[in-house]
Amino acid sequence: MAQPQDQLAATFEEQRPRLRAIAFRMLGSHNDADDAVQEAWLRLQRSDTDAVDNLAGWLTVVVSRVCLDQLRSRGSRREDPVDEMPLAAEVRGADSEPTPEDFSVQADSLGAALLIILDTLNPVERLAYVLHDLFGLPFEEIAPIVDKSPSAARQLASRARRRIRGVEPSAEQDRQREVVEAFLAASREGDFGRLLQVLDPEVELRADPRTVAATTAHANSGAPLLGEQVVGADAVARVFAGRAKAAQVAIIDGVPGAAWAPGGTPRTVFAMQIRDGRIVRVEVIADLDQLADLEISLL
Repeated sequence: MAQPQDQLAATFEEQRPRLRAIAFRMLGSHNDADDAVQEAWLRLQRSDTDAVDNLAGWLTVVVSRVCLDQLRSRGSRREDPVDEMPLAAEVRGADSEPTPEDFSVQADSLGAALLIILDTLNPVERLAYVLHDLFGLPFEEIAPIVDKSPSAARQLASRARRRIRGVEPSAEQDRQREVVEAFLAASREGDFGRLLQVLDPEVELRADPRTVAATTAHANSGAPLLGEQVVGADAVARVFAGRAKAAQVAIIDGVPGAAWAPGGTPRTVFAMQIRDGRIVRVEVIADLDQLADLEISLL
C-alpha cells in the first residue's frame, strides 16, 4: 500500500536539505539545485513507492541523475573514458594512497571555495567525487548512476581527487574576482563592448518574479532591468549597461559575485559562475530565506 501523500511529503521534507546540498555541490547554482530537488519530488509523486525499499537512497539517485543531465546539457568538460584496469594504488595497497576520508578533510578545509575547484571536473567525475567523498555514498550505489562498474566509479573519484590537487583555489578565486570587478566597472560606465568581453556568448541570467518586480520598481535608481530568464551576451549586457551602480564585489558561498547591500546588509546578490575568464551564469537572489542560507562577505 502506497504511503499517504501527507506522509510522503513529510518524508521528502526531511530529506530536502541533504538533497539540496548534493544538488548545489553538483550544479553550483541555488536555483538549479532547487529545480533538481523539485523534479525529484515530482518524480516521487508519479512513482510506486511500494517498490522503494530505501526512499532516501532512491531520492539521492534521482537528484543525482537530474544533476548529471543538467551538467551534460550545459556542455561541461568532456568526459574522458575510464578503463577497467585497477588503479596502481589499488595494486600497491590501500595504504599507498590517501583515503577518501583524507580528501573529505581537505574539502572541509577548502570550504565553499571547493565549488570553484569542482567546476574543473567533468560531469561524471564531479558526481562520483561529490557523492562518495563529500556525502559518503559507496561506489556500489554510485556505479549505476554513472552507468559504470563500481571499479570504474572508484577510478572516477580518484581521478577527480588528482585533478583537484592540481588547482589552487585562492589563485582561481582572485582571477574570478577580477572578472567580477571588470563586469561591475563596465556596467557602471555603460561600456557595452567591455561587458561583451567578460560575458560568455551563451551566458544565462535568472531571477525570480519577485526580484524582477523589485528591480523594475527601482529602475530609475540604476537597478538592472532584469527578466526572469535572459540568455546571450548581448541581451545580458543590455540588462546591466549603465546600471548596477550600487552593487559591490562580494564572496558568495566562497565564489566571487556581487551584492547590493545598503547599510552593509545584503538585499540582493548576484551569484556568478565564471569559466575560462568569462561569466557563464548570473543568478539574482533577493528572497530573504535564500539570502539567510548564503555565506556572504562584502569586499
